[in-house]
Amino acid sequence: MSAVKLVRVHEVMKTEFDRVDGIITVAEALCNMKHPEVRALVVNKRHADDEFGMLFLMDIARHVLAKDRSPERVNVYEIMTKPVLTVSPKMDIRYCARLLDRFGVLRAPVLENDEVIGVVGFSDLVLRGMEPYCGN
Repeated sequence: MSAVKLVRVHEVMKTEFDRVDGIITVAEALCNMKHPEVRALVVNKRHADDEFGMLFLMDIARHVLAKDRSPERVNVYEIMTKPVLTVSPKMDIRYCARLLDRFGVLRAPVLENDEVIGVVGFSDLVLRGMEPYCGN
């Protein structure tokens, strides 16, 4: 039996992600999105005592597309998730997977020194975090 290889969140997170302000429209957010593979946008804090939010593509599908609402008339703040569950870059990916599962979250921002430095989701945890076990 081999020892468990410790893989941390910072090793598998996506460091390229999109950030938006909550006041813009969903249409603007989508048009300015450069990293659709993350499937979410980090919503900036409005002030120091605020919290980060996230706008998931799933939220847009549920609250705009499925309800036949105009993306030009819906603001990000109306449908975003806030506050969001955040994880530490030093967290073991096994614990991160458990945390995301426990709260029913597909992806979360990675927070260090009160700043978002990445986004991690189940696909990152499995596809990139399990690579060491493949012997490559």
